Amino acid sequence: MEYSYNKLWKLLIDKRMRKKDLMEQTGITSSTIAKMGKNKAVSMDVIGKICVALDCDIGDVVDIIKDE
Repeated sequence: MEYSYNKLWKLLIDKRMRKKDLMEQTGITSSTIAKMGKNKAVSMDVIGKICVALDCDIGDVVDIIKDE
C-alpha cells in the first residue's frame, strides 16, 4: 500500500506555508517530512497534528493508493 500527500503539499501552497512552517507548528521532524515526500506511511499522531495545525480533516491531507 502506498500513500499520497499531494493534497497536503497543495494545502500548504494555498495557505502560503512552507514545510518548515508546518514543522514548527506541529513539532514533526524533517525526517518525517522526508518520509511524506517519498509517499511513505507516517503515524496517525503525525497526521492528527497536521490536521489540527491546518484546521482540516485527514482526507484533506492524505490519499491511499491501492495496490492493483
